[in-house]
Amino acid sequence: MEDRLAEMLAPAVEAMGFALWGVEFVRAGKHSTLRVYIDHADGISVDHCAQVSHQVSAILDVEDPIQAEYFLEVSSPGMERPFFSAAQFALYTGEQAAVELTMTQQGKRKFKGVIGAVDGEQIDFIIDGENFSVKHSAIKKAHLIPQFN
Repeated sequence: MEDRLAEMLAPAVEAMGFALWGVEFVRAGKHSTLRVYIDHADGISVDHCAQVSHQVSAILDVEDPIQAEYFLEVSSPGMERPFFSAAQFALYTGEQAAVELTMTQQGKRKFKGVIGAVDGEQIDFIIDGENFSVKHSAIKKAHLIPQFN
């Protein structure tokens, strides 16, 4: 569903001058949440989020792709930005990420590692000096771990 929503919303968000970083739908009965993450080279303000929220809300009202009740949140991906595509990992090669896989692979389900090479949908991580490769489709969720020097 998130991919379909992203395809639906991306043209409007991009027409407003922002990049659609990702979409996630968190199911929780009457308290479900649709999160839309937007990004811009100059950063994201509360006003930007409000403008995009207004536009996205209008599209969702017309298209009505979600049958359940939900809250709409529009925000920046922030410093601990979640990753939604392999291409996003490639933007942060050399940085550390926290990753949770859909299934255990080579004894790992949750790990932290440095993002190595990204080749199509294959993402390499360096964990304790060892290379660990996974397909993007095997990642349940992942986010950047900000480094402060």
